[in-house]
Amino acid sequence: MSSGRSRSLGPGTAESDAMHDRKSPWWRGERGEWYVVGQFALMLLVLAGPRTLPGEADWGLPLVRARQAAGAALIVAGGALALAAAMRLGWRLTPLPYPKDNATFVQAGPYAVVRHPAYSGLLTGSFGFALMMNGWLTFVYAAALFVLFDVKSRREERWLVQKFPEYRDYQRRVRKLVPFVY
Repeated sequence: MSSGRSRSLGPGTAESDAMHDRKSPWWRGERGEWYVVGQFALMLLVLAGPRTLPGEADWGLPLVRARQAAGAALIVAGGALALAAAMRLGWRLTPLPYPKDNATFVQAGPYAVVRHPAYSGLLTGSFGFALMMNGWLTFVYAAALFVLFDVKSRREERWLVQKFPEYRDYQRRVRKLVPFVY
């Protein structure tokens, strides 16, 4: 079978498992590696990128202490959610959107509230950090991270539906990135 056809097969099929066991170079992105590269680049921008354009002022948002307290609370809440997701997945955790071949379908704990709690936690923390830093570019980076996680999770969910047909019902019951909203 051609390598082009085996790439479209879902996880759990003998041909796709064999393809991924061969460990093709990461730069081909067959398991979603480029999403991870983009994710880490955007997270680095959130944490260490320029806060505003040169010569422009900060947001100038009022209530500095309240804004910083809200930002800190979002960072703590986001970190707790991402940590709970990582602990719930345990050995099944991977930064790649392609599920591990021996993965199991998890829908308890934080996964009962949102389908991608690790992404939600990182986003919550990123927006909290943007509030604390008072830089409008940091908010733009966090918004770009939201878009990336949305696209990455769509690809991930196509693979999850192929591996776990019951995932469709889970998609109908539980929101993707923002609990009870989206």
